[in-house]
Amino acid sequence: MKYAWILFIFSFLIGQTKAQDSLVIRRIYDEALLRGQAYENLRQLCKDIGPRLSGSAQAQMAVDWSYEKMRAYQFDKVTKQEITVPHWERGTTETAWYKSVNQYAPVRKLHLLALGGSIGTNGLLEAEIIEFETMAELKNAKAKEVEGKIVFLNQPMDAAQIQTFKAYGACYAIRGNGAVEAGKLGAKAVVIRSLGLPIDEHPHTGSMHYEKDIPKIPAAALATKDADALSTALQAGKVRFYLEMDCREFPDATSYNVMAEIKGSIHPEQIITIGGHLDSWDTGEGAHDDGAGVIHCLEALRIIQTLGIKPTHTIRVVFFMNEENGNQGGQQYAKWCLANGEKQIAAMESDRGGFAPRGFGLDGPDQYLGMLQSFEPMLRSYDLHVFEKGYGGVDIGPLKEQYPGIPLFGFVPDSQRYFDYHHAPSDVFESVNKRELELGAAAIASFVYLLDKNL
Repeated sequence: MKYAWILFIFSFLIGQTKAQDSLVIRRIYDEALLRGQAYENLRQLCKDIGPRLSGSAQAQMAVDWSYEKMRAYQFDKVTKQEITVPHWERGTTETAWYKSVNQYAPVRKLHLLALGGSIGTNGLLEAEIIEFETMAELKNAKAKEVEGKIVFLNQPMDAAQIQTFKAYGACYAIRGNGAVEAGKLGAKAVVIRSLGLPIDEHPHTGSMHYEKDIPKIPAAALATKDADALSTALQAGKVRFYLEMDCREFPDATSYNVMAEIKGSIHPEQIITIGGHLDSWDTGEGAHDDGAGVIHCLEALRIIQTLGIKPTHTIRVVFFMNEENGNQGGQQYAKWCLANGEKQIAAMESDRGGFAPRGFGLDGPDQYLGMLQSFEPMLRSYDLHVFEKGYGGVDIGPLKEQYPGIPLFGFVPDSQRYFDYHHAPSDVFESVNKRELELGAAAIASFVYLLDKNL
């Protein structure tokens, strides 16, 4: 009877705790949906500042805006961490055309963007263009087939993939390594099919790289609609391609990660980091990638403070700089934490857009999976159902090197529209739905509340 009574008391206390947690989560959602500030803050970041490529004046203005916004919320501590970032500029707007080798064929103007980090063309570059449907096909080509030509990598994302990030990952190599593989074979330039599922006129930029001792060649991305048209033209015969890009690289620049925190009430020395990246590509406004992510986390911290929730551990929001073309913000933050003797116990990142929330993934030891899955009963009614092994994020990834065994969590929103906007001129404030953004902020605030209680 004694043990039965103890079990009864224990079960009763657990039930009371869960009931209390449910009430807190409901209050979090009410604050986000009825009195939220996320949408207006995202508008300011996108419209009053604009795109925020590392090293640019807009990136510095975003740092200043973030710092003052955090100070205005009167968090316990607001700081900037100085970092060094690459500085690449697109220069004069890119131009490109193609013309079938037929005296009566018209010239067709294209929608195209230089890939981040590319060299320029040093004037108008003209050559025959040759198509490869996959990276593997290019790697198997002979130099005599490619030398002196422009390589066209026309590998589409796999529309059959339900999780669009899997389709993106399978194609990333054509963007990241296309210039290297084409350069090995003596190509004059490389043009890729944009990494996006829609067939439209919005080219998608993104980072690429060069390798030592392999000739650097210009690299660009075609809108998917233009890629299809070019492929059709090539099926009918030879095609001449004309390309001009004015890209340039400058010495590394000084920038900052921007941080705010609420100090833990019991274990202030133990830190839970949440955040996203403040920088963006320079063609749209970085609304989904990753304006939504940093605003999600800022709003989550604001809600926790506004509701008077006293976290056990210190909760720190970090607006990371330079995720898009170097990840210096994430790398230097992790080293800085270790050098300062900080005890980082968990991290969460939002970098998949401002779409309707679906749940959270775990990148870390299996021992944390049960804890993550225990959150589902309290969050299921808010349409959150993904609580499984997954991916954390680029910015928080370096923490694993400095803190082996740390659990990293990735916010998982609906992915079906993300690659409509990813790295494209269409990634603007108007593409973000107000309610979906607010639901994401509420989901993250609720997750952080539960994470803090269960670590």
